[in-house]
Amino acid sequence: MTRCPWLPPDKPLYVKYHDEEWGVASHDPRYLFEMICLEGAQAGLSWWTVLQKRERYREVFHNFVPEKVAKMTDKQLEKLVYDPGIIRHRGKIFSVRDNARAWLALDNPVEWLWGFAPSKKKKRPRTMADYAARTRESDVLSKALKKAGFNFVGSTITYAFMQATGMVDDHAAGCMKSE
Repeated sequence: MTRCPWLPPDKPLYVKYHDEEWGVASHDPRYLFEMICLEGAQAGLSWWTVLQKRERYREVFHNFVPEKVAKMTDKQLEKLVYDPGIIRHRGKIFSVRDNARAWLALDNPVEWLWGFAPSKKKKRPRTMADYAARTRESDVLSKALKKAGFNFVGSTITYAFMQATGMVDDHAAGCMKSE
């Protein structure tokens, strides 16, 4: 089967993520919140690193239920800095709680987020050079997320979030997942 050129074929967990999840349009609030947080954890690292630690993230952050995450104490978050099962970056860890609080302050976070999705389909990438790191839409969404109180949501992170959650379908031309 032909898949996107960024996918390492020798990592079954990555292949499963590509085949079943990446680029699939989601309107599930819990999943969207999880992906905002995990994409932020990825900053400066590879998605592979985050993907391997994802289950532990779900355990320590109450399966990314924003109402529960928002109530986590500084003491609970500080303890996570020593947890080898997640990325031990204090700022990224505390940002999950900050993001939960920002999420809960939005009237309808799912509808709000999807309001930033591009209206036009773009040309499918063919090579790695064809993939954008950020777009005008991700720049706008990034600024809006920051204004709303979210952290670790720069434009590149935001574009990765848009790709992962299907707001943008960046499956390569010829990929088994492309239309």
